[in-house]
Amino acid sequence: MSQNYEISPTPILFAGNRLAFRTWDPSDLESFSQMNADAETMQFFQHPISKKKSQALMDRMNKLFSDRGHCYFAVELLENREFLGMIGLGIKSFKASFTPCVDVGWRIRKKFWNQGYATEGAGRCLEFAKELNIKEVYSLASSKNQASIRVMQKIGMEYEFDFEHPDLLEHPKLQPCSLYKILL
Repeated sequence: MSQNYEISPTPILFAGNRLAFRTWDPSDLESFSQMNADAETMQFFQHPISKKKSQALMDRMNKLFSDRGHCYFAVELLENREFLGMIGLGIKSFKASFTPCVDVGWRIRKKFWNQGYATEGAGRCLEFAKELNIKEVYSLASSKNQASIRVMQKIGMEYEFDFEHPDLLEHPKLQPCSLYKILL
């Protein structure tokens, strides 16, 4: 079978059963920006994002990793190192009763949906959070995003409450958001 993706030279930081987690490499930009430009993948976000904004997000994640030791990681299939998407630990700092906080989040290329990768990856990131001595992790999504909410439930997170996300006030179709939390 021919390979139509570029394998990143960036070393793997940690792995799950099927997934490899690493920081971001320039070779990720093409696949990452294609994923971020896809309307269906981005249906529960404000809008698809450009290649330039995808690059800026990759740069922010690498800086977050340098500063804090975690980020939304570039994630690959362990078997062949094909880029799957991003899964990891971020920081939420918008104004809310539960922020600032560490959150677990994911965005996966459509061809990999419904195969358990988000659940496996988010669960592995919770283990990584524990290794970093992080005591609690949150996750949030539009309450309409039932696929992501199922992932939160499968990894043992507990529903906290629904809320109006202050950064989504101009996007009422994404409101309310559901907040989940787990103590580690």
